[in-house]
Amino acid sequence: MPTDETPGGAPRRPTLAVWKFASCDGCQLTLLDCEDELLGIAEKVDISHFLEASSATAPGPYDLSLVEGSVTTPRDVERIRHVRAVSRRLVTIGACATAGGVQALRNYADVAEFQAVVYARPDYVAALATSTPIAAHVPVDFELRGCPIDRGQLLEVITAHLAGRTPGVPRHSVCFECKQRGTTCVTVAHGTPCLGPVTHAGCGALCPTMGRGCYGCFGPSDSTNLPAFVPLLRRDGMDTLDVVRVLRTFNTAAEEFDAASRDEEELR
Repeated sequence: MPTDETPGGAPRRPTLAVWKFASCDGCQLTLLDCEDELLGIAEKVDISHFLEASSATAPGPYDLSLVEGSVTTPRDVERIRHVRAVSRRLVTIGACATAGGVQALRNYADVAEFQAVVYARPDYVAALATSTPIAAHVPVDFELRGCPIDRGQLLEVITAHLAGRTPGVPRHSVCFECKQRGTTCVTVAHGTPCLGPVTHAGCGALCPTMGRGCYGCFGPSDSTNLPAFVPLLRRDGMDTLDVVRVLRTFNTAAEEFDAASRDEEELR
């Protein structure tokens, strides 16, 4: 982070901005849920723009911007370009910002048809045909996965950027987290379909620990091999429609999940 000085000669604290696009606000609330840690952050940075927490804002440029939400309207495209222009570093947080979110289900349908059914005057609604991640429109310095994001990983990302280092966020799959916790594999033990082998770590293997298969909340891991994995889902009892549905949830527009679900859909 830059360490330039204020007009009075004192070191200037880095500035933090938090932005919302199409989303449920859950990832912003994760930052507010940091509670005691948030007080420590506030001592190290000036929170200059965070409408979820305060209507008081300060103009940029900002040293670090956290962006939640996907791009779904023409106005969103303009806004994210502005956010990128006034941000020294831009980090996307959550499945909406990194993979289009659950609202990316519109990518497989006719948005105009939806609008005609829902709204009395659909011509008043400005919406893009697709919901896309932030990285599809501007350069992104780091992507933090999850629906919602993990509090510990968020603190690591902020701390890392303050220290000028790369965030130490793991890139392996949920299966690794199961092994760390000593959790019995639900697929091996019970034949339960589970996306753990192809899903990014970060949740602490919450669902498998509760005896349920992973739902892919953190998106595809770096070692994802969907063509080899999908036949295993069928072996565990899923039909083609089940596979399409399980891949089209929080990270439906993630490149790997999207490609695999489209391949499956062609088989129907």
